[in-house]
Amino acid sequence: MSQLAASKPPRRTRKRGAGTGLFLSLPVLSWALYDFANTIFSSNIVTIFFPLYLQQVLGGDARMDQIASTFISYANAAAGLLLVIFTPLLGVWMDRTGRKKAFLVPFALAAIACTFLMGFAAYTDSPSSLLGLPLSIVIVLIFFTAAKFFYNSSQLFYDNMLPDIATGSQVPLISGFGVAVGYIGTLMGLVVYLIVGSRDYPLAFVLTAALFLLFSLPIMLLYKEKAPVPAPSAAGAKKSFFSGYRDIYATFKEAKRHRAVFTFMVAYFFFNDAVATAIAMMSIYATAVMGFSAGQFILLYLVATVWAIIGSYAFGLITRRIGGKKSSGLVSLVLILALILAAAAFSDAVFWAAACLYGVAMGSLWVTSRTMIVELSPQDKRGQFFGLFAFSGKLSSVLGPLVYGSVTWALSGYGTLASRAALLSLVVMAAIGLIVLLRVPYTKPSEEAEA
Repeated sequence: MSQLAASKPPRRTRKRGAGTGLFLSLPVLSWALYDFANTIFSSNIVTIFFPLYLQQVLGGDARMDQIASTFISYANAAAGLLLVIFTPLLGVWMDRTGRKKAFLVPFALAAIACTFLMGFAAYTDSPSSLLGLPLSIVIVLIFFTAAKFFYNSSQLFYDNMLPDIATGSQVPLISGFGVAVGYIGTLMGLVVYLIVGSRDYPLAFVLTAALFLLFSLPIMLLYKEKAPVPAPSAAGAKKSFFSGYRDIYATFKEAKRHRAVFTFMVAYFFFNDAVATAIAMMSIYATAVMGFSAGQFILLYLVATVWAIIGSYAFGLITRRIGGKKSSGLVSLVLILALILAAAAFSDAVFWAAACLYGVAMGSLWVTSRTMIVELSPQDKRGQFFGLFAFSGKLSSVLGPLVYGSVTWALSGYGTLASRAALLSLVVMAAIGLIVLLRVPYTKPSEEAEA
């Protein structure tokens, strides 16, 4: 009887988890719609309209297009650096209070406000200049950096809401639902292009801020946060505000004692470096180097997104069959091939092929990487290592753009060759990641262990 009783709850959980009612419940739907909202920001601002705007106002010839690439890279690196500095402190806030929505809302509103102010500043004509740039452009750069920082900070609290709305077998279902809704947000965001066309990019900032706000309203107004449960601290004392840095360092030392997972995190650092930098630079590369119009790039981006969806699903199946290490190796090879083709592309057809391959790699990297962390981490330390894994991703978002921007700056006199050389620097990073990955001690878990 005890065995029978123990077997019933999992069957009921699977039944509830499989129903559409779970996804349409108010907590889950309002949570997922925030993924929809912030993906509009990520796609429209980080990938499409901010780079196109800088090319429009700074470009005009081959050299200035490279200078525009440099400023885009450095702004992304600055936002990444702020995240590296402040993320451990935000984690302490969350641990101290147990609150998530209470922090998500102000960070989201700050990101929305900064996005709107990007548009306002871009419309402002000022005779003043700073660092050799018109003051209005400098202000747009500052607001972009702030918007991206606040957007990514809100994600920290958003991701940690998942255990509050899902348990057991529901977690991967709801997590996947959020990702799917986020991809739909990408498509929704592209509607802005139909309004602004290829010229009025400041209006795209304003419209994106409005969409970000509109689809954030459900989580802000309708999501009911559970009673906060602050994390217990040692000896009952509150954690120091700066203890987040000590926690990161302690987890880093702990990970070093587990060679396999630590080595993989080093490999992931370089993989993510290449992927995150490429996604931030792809629009200006397509327009300034390949000569695509804004409309052609939007179509290219749409197709690459579709391939990302296909790739994430396909590599989910492949990873289940051959294990995380081989799958990660395959993803890295696809990424390297995509970057080489893009750097060497002198025809639209080759660049289209590179974009589709990049979409596959981008969509698959998170699937295979999460699997590796789960497979390699001791179960009782998995939460710690996922935290370090996320921090590694933020750290890599500084180095990649910094290297890319420095290459385009140094070689700007060589025109489009500067961007091609910068893209090849990402190939080097991905190749380093692959070399490190090959050194990861790995045994594919048995099906019993996976279960």
